[in-house]
Amino acid sequence: MKTVNEIRAIHDLPFPELIYRAATAHRENWDPTDIQFCTLDSIKTGACPEDCAYCPQSARYNTGLKIEPLKDVKSVLEGAAAAKGNGSTRYCMGAAWREVKDDKNFDAVLEMVRGVSDMGMEVCVTLGMLNAPQAKRLKAAGCKVYNHNIDSSKDFYETIISTRKFDERLETIQAVREANLEVCCGGIIGMGETIDHRVHFLHELTEMEPAPESIPINHLVPVEGTPLADIPPVPPLEFIRMIATARILFPKSRIRLSAGRTAMSDEMQALAFFAGANSLFTGDKLLTTPNPGESHDHRLLEALGMRIEGAAV
Repeated sequence: MKTVNEIRAIHDLPFPELIYRAATAHRENWDPTDIQFCTLDSIKTGACPEDCAYCPQSARYNTGLKIEPLKDVKSVLEGAAAAKGNGSTRYCMGAAWREVKDDKNFDAVLEMVRGVSDMGMEVCVTLGMLNAPQAKRLKAAGCKVYNHNIDSSKDFYETIISTRKFDERLETIQAVREANLEVCCGGIIGMGETIDHRVHFLHELTEMEPAPESIPINHLVPVEGTPLADIPPVPPLEFIRMIATARILFPKSRIRLSAGRTAMSDEMQALAFFAGANSLFTGDKLLTTPNPGESHDHRLLEALGMRIEGAAV
């Protein structure tokens, strides 16, 4: 277990040393030429009662987002089949709910989970807060992973979200663990937080036992109408430092490039892969924000001489 000061010391290493250590940890645990493709489907969009300052799906902000009810099971399964055809091995389904309720909507989600699992894909869902019995129902339906991000450090979290406490996030993650589901848990870089906040965010993740199997690192996508619309972008090398530090701290976890890739050059993404990122969300959209799309991702990996994990050689 690293202390906050030890994590800060890793983060602040001279850049060549930091990248070397991260790349070494990566090679010791993963094939450095493989990238896992995941697809994220917004199965219920908008009208969320939470007030997360970064999120266009909050009902409290006027972002012009089209509100969409829960998708029908058939269309979700068609999307999963298309994603599998494009190389995705994990299908993630996200609903803009504050919490899971035991109702017909949850029954429909369980049916989606069963259908995607039957395709042979890893199933991940992110549905807000849930309890242990609900997590166990997801597990029984074939869900493998539950995503519930802590977003940032505890102190900073409570400056950007007032409708939920940080500890409630941890309670949901505990319920997920009790159901023997894998945990996908990460955060967002670029919300106006300090380096210390970022280090404390990583420290919170190190205190989870066991460590999250997947750690998505999101680059804030500022959306007009949200309180963070005018936040200046994080310098690319600061973002890469977070990828590298996360890889050193979590050598056996997947480090996933998530939101914000449209703002990243191919060179920045290549550096992120070298620093230990080995998973990404592909497709044209990430819930409600733009994403580079499968064709661009295929071209990028081809240019780098890398391959989609699970693809035929």
